[in-house]
Amino acid sequence: MADKVTIATVARHARVSRQTVSNVLNAPHIVREETRQRVQEAIATLGYRANQAARQMRTGRSRLIAARIEPTRDGINGSVLDRFLHGLTETADAAGYRVMLYTATDDGQEIATYDDLLGAYELDGFVLTGTDHGDPRTAWLADRSVPFVTFGRPWDAPESHPWVDVDGAAGTAQATSRLLANGHRRIAFLGWPEGSGVGDDRRAGWRTTLTAAGLDPDGLHRETEDGVADGERSMRELLATPEPPTGVVCASDSLALGALQAVRAVAAETAVIGFDDTPVAAAVGLTSVSQPLAVAAARCVELLTGVLDGHPTDPQVLLQPALVLRHTA
Repeated sequence: MADKVTIATVARHARVSRQTVSNVLNAPHIVREETRQRVQEAIATLGYRANQAARQMRTGRSRLIAARIEPTRDGINGSVLDRFLHGLTETADAAGYRVMLYTATDDGQEIATYDDLLGAYELDGFVLTGTDHGDPRTAWLADRSVPFVTFGRPWDAPESHPWVDVDGAAGTAQATSRLLANGHRRIAFLGWPEGSGVGDDRRAGWRTTLTAAGLDPDGLHRETEDGVADGERSMRELLATPEPPTGVVCASDSLALGALQAVRAVAAETAVIGFDDTPVAAAVGLTSVSQPLAVAAARCVELLTGVLDGHPTDPQVLLQPALVLRHTA
């Protein structure tokens, strides 16, 4: 039987001390990049697996973080969080952590789940998604000194805790600018009811860009719930007006797909742009705003592990989206 691979074995292979190997495993930020890479290569070559029970006793950590998995909804925009969670799991694994997934239908149930999970497991922290105004989840965790970061801004108090977000206003501004550059002057917006932090931010990018171009956005905005049927209904209303829009920017790909169906049903020459660049958008040739979800997930893990290690970095991270051009705009 092969000899057991230990920290000492890794240290000999990498030509470093056992303490350096321990630092790479438990506090990599204090190890020089060249040394860290050499130790990690030795770990991979030798197939070393750290004793998690011993590590937990030594560090007081479980190396376990929790994140919520959203309902599937229409199967379009739900893929956005799926991609984020995939990136979160991969990045956490590389940092020596595991991700525990849980479900909840609303904020109240999610808070009750926090209480259950913290009572049953030695969780190191949480990654929250879907922030909104007056979010009770962050207050609950902060009151109990539970480490967490959010994928989404705290809309009422931007510096209250570490967060990573994507600049939605910049995304819709790019979309609106694209339509303006193509000669459109009546550019509509399909978005969610006022009061949603994310939705209001995306609407603001459209409105600000039109106004800066000397155009009046009044009468070109429709509020609706997020769904394909909702987007189709709202777009039909806009197309039935005396001066219908020649282009539309949407707060989601679900709304954009509905708008596209309404446009094609009457053979209108109306440009359509979505948001989130879902697989459906790629399949139907929909121009859409893409969020850097893998980067967002990696930065969330970086922020959370920084808090846990006592070395927090860049507590607020705002990432830039990119417009992916296809056939519809």
